[in-house]
Amino acid sequence: MRVAWIDASAGVAGDMLLGALVDAGAPLEVLQAAVDAVVPGAVELVRTEVMRCGMRACKMDPAVRTDDLPHRHWSDIRSMLADAALPDAVRTRALRVFGRLAEAEAGVHGVDVDEVHFHEVGALDSIADVVGACAALHHLAVDRVVASPIALGSGTVEGAHGTIPVPVPAVLSMTGGWQVLAGGIGERATPTGVAWVTALADECSALPQMRLDCVGIGAGTKDFRDRANVVRVVIGTSEELVSSAEDVVVEANVDDLDPRVWPHVLRSLLDSGADDAWLTPILMKKGRPAHTVHALAHARYADSVSSVLLAETSTIGLRRIAVHKTALPRTWIEVAVGSGRVRIKVALQNDRIAQATPEFEDVAELARSTGRPLRAVLSEAAAAAVAHGLVVGAPLRAPS
Repeated sequence: MRVAWIDASAGVAGDMLLGALVDAGAPLEVLQAAVDAVVPGAVELVRTEVMRCGMRACKMDPAVRTDDLPHRHWSDIRSMLADAALPDAVRTRALRVFGRLAEAEAGVHGVDVDEVHFHEVGALDSIADVVGACAALHHLAVDRVVASPIALGSGTVEGAHGTIPVPVPAVLSMTGGWQVLAGGIGERATPTGVAWVTALADECSALPQMRLDCVGIGAGTKDFRDRANVVRVVIGTSEELVSSAEDVVVEANVDDLDPRVWPHVLRSLLDSGADDAWLTPILMKKGRPAHTVHALAHARYADSVSSVLLAETSTIGLRRIAVHKTALPRTWIEVAVGSGRVRIKVALQNDRIAQATPEFEDVAELARSTGRPLRAVLSEAAAAAVAHGLVVGAPLRAPS
């Protein structure tokens, strides 16, 4: 297994990550081709060698070659990525990064996720940073990403909405459950960099055991006196999965809980980091009816999921079972259904659509708001997905 460890102990930004991966051996022409697939001829990736606090580093400066610099919504960027001729792994990773950032910004500003304006992040240079770094991971055949605790900085910074505190709200939103530190005065971690790390890294830890293959050092713009303003990437080969990176099922048998409480328990498990949560009816040893409550989660959320089970149910013990989860990459495409909109969950396999399913909650809400039968709206949503080319076996294309 090919592993990349990101050292973000001095901070992290999109251009720093891109520089580190280029320095580790990702060819500039490969990354340029990926960027051109999304924003043709609009950005040129320029590499220079610089010094940061006495350390040599690679500085990447995406040079914008167009005057077309609109603020873009998440839906705009999602469509651009969906239309681009990119390897599926590159597209999926880029969608995950921008999707994570969009969700964070939506929460900060109290707007719908598709209405988020990507100010600096939506600019062409930031699109180039994210897509280029994802293309670099793909070219370097990285299977798994691990990252150090992230230095976030302190103080204040001037943003599009005025003076805001550092760490900025979106950064704090995306680092929930992650190990962080201040690391100095000023903005050490940008929203783009934090989105990239927290969306793509499987674990926050020290350098994992590996056979080291290469090291890359990417420079930030400023040169601080007290600390090298760089991101390092260490790439190597691990012969086995690190146990802490496995998914786990946390479960418990419960025979004395008021059944009206179970919906709250399941919601709380999902809120605590579980990817899925469910109940199984069982008959216990004395013939007493009961339930086994299960929660599937990445191992880094096992403690928080366990705490919810112990606090919200009457169990006095639980089990943790290590599992290996296989999941197809997926994304969301929004389609028009009558007077409303419904998201279609699209799963991909080998650059082709494997599943395309209307999001049930969207369908239910549209049925409630229009007073129409749920089954009718569900059928219309499925037909709308087909009309937009979202059918099994077809390549992914954004709705027109």
